[in-house]
Amino acid sequence: MSTMARLLADAPAQLLPAREMMAFTLASHIILVPLGVALPFITLVMHYRGLRTSDPVALLLARRWSAVMAVQFAIGIITGTVLSFEFGLLWPGMMGRWGDVFGLGFGIEAWAFFLEAILIAIYLYGWRRLKPKTHFWLGVPMPIAALMGAFGIIAANSWMNTPQGFTLDADGRPVNVSVQQAIFTPMFGPQYWHFVVAMFLTAGYVVAGVYAVGWLRGRRDRYHRLGFTVPFTLATILTPVQFILGDNIARQVFLKQPIKFAAAELVWETDTHVPEYLFGRLQEDGSVKGGIKIPWLDSILAGFSPDTKVTGLSSVPASDRPTATQATIAHWAFDIMATIGSVLILLALWYAWCWWKHRDLPKSRWFFRCAAVAGAASLVTVECGWIMTEVGRQPWIVYQNMRVSEAVTGTPASSLWIMFGLVVVIYVLIFGAFLGVLLKMRTRWRLADAGSARVLSDAPETDTPYGPRPETAVGASGTRRDPGSEL
Repeated sequence: MSTMARLLADAPAQLLPAREMMAFTLASHIILVPLGVALPFITLVMHYRGLRTSDPVALLLARRWSAVMAVQFAIGIITGTVLSFEFGLLWPGMMGRWGDVFGLGFGIEAWAFFLEAILIAIYLYGWRRLKPKTHFWLGVPMPIAALMGAFGIIAANSWMNTPQGFTLDADGRPVNVSVQQAIFTPMFGPQYWHFVVAMFLTAGYVVAGVYAVGWLRGRRDRYHRLGFTVPFTLATILTPVQFILGDNIARQVFLKQPIKFAAAELVWETDTHVPEYLFGRLQEDGSVKGGIKIPWLDSILAGFSPDTKVTGLSSVPASDRPTATQATIAHWAFDIMATIGSVLILLALWYAWCWWKHRDLPKSRWFFRCAAVAGAASLVTVECGWIMTEVGRQPWIVYQNMRVSEAVTGTPASSLWIMFGLVVVIYVLIFGAFLGVLLKMRTRWRLADAGSARVLSDAPETDTPYGPRPETAVGASGTRRDPGSEL
């Protein structure tokens, strides 16, 4: 019997469905997080540009992006709330024992969440109703609230990776809690900045990708050019920054979570001059099947020298390390993330070179094809990052303090599988509705733009989101209405 089969046989029956449900809901929610964290900032950048240059195109884009931001936030409320309940329902052992230590992170996230909801409502209401500068400054706290929410979540997760700020009593329960130490753990800084930059970079590529598709379909107006340039420039600037931060966090994992690092790099024996494997699969006997082997590179990347000693998985008992399958999953997630990141750097350099030489966008359709898929590729890296973080930590839910099997609920496995099925159906409906709303908004905006062009024989940018509403189109009732006012 394999090591994995033995471990599964010893685990509670409800562990598998609880893990699968948590993985599904987290993977679904994380798709929305980049826009939730970064779209307020990107919208305000466009808003500021519109005000500073009296540019109606930028103001129209900011106004429409704010509508997308509101819809995305509403969907995020649902998926985020489900995750919050799952922590208590699926992992009562962790929350019951450790909630007093690291629970403040969730409290900060919840407080920031409600604050952001209020700020988004004010920002949406302010279009056409507030003075331009007043409206802009009321929107400035939105990205701050989003960053506070990220602060809370990463504080909780980094504590699970490097727990501190407590001592254990005779019964093994945490006492003498230091809130400051529990929040600012050794992994908090590397994780937080890596996460935040990833969210801004991903949101930039996702938003720009929408306009790259329009550009490929022949929409070469200033609306699409500006809608592409601003978010893509932000992503271009952050891509090399993220590469450096990613290298730093990998080195911090090497120092503070050596077994997770060994899983991500498929290192079996503790040694120096350790090779790097690009992809490949770890076998039960510690050998690696497939992949590309690069001698010494893993030691060099970990400590800048081939003499750097890298801790192997075999240095701890099988019950205290990821299984071969889990190590392979973490390794592939890490390699996919690094591969996509490297390709995005090349795309960013392509864009930067053309802008530096010609002060213009690249002319090649291949550039816009790559830009169109960069958003989806960035979302894949976000998913892979969380997979590597969570799977690489196995079998611990609180690193070296509590196993996942010790934290799982006592609810029968059959009930969990039924609950999991219902969650999948509900999420499919929710995301289907989300996509349907976005497509409906896109259709209305295109009709509005076409109406503006027909009536005014000018670009749709003539509808400024501030000042009197121009009567430019005839509505169904016979009254004239503003075709660019739909949100």
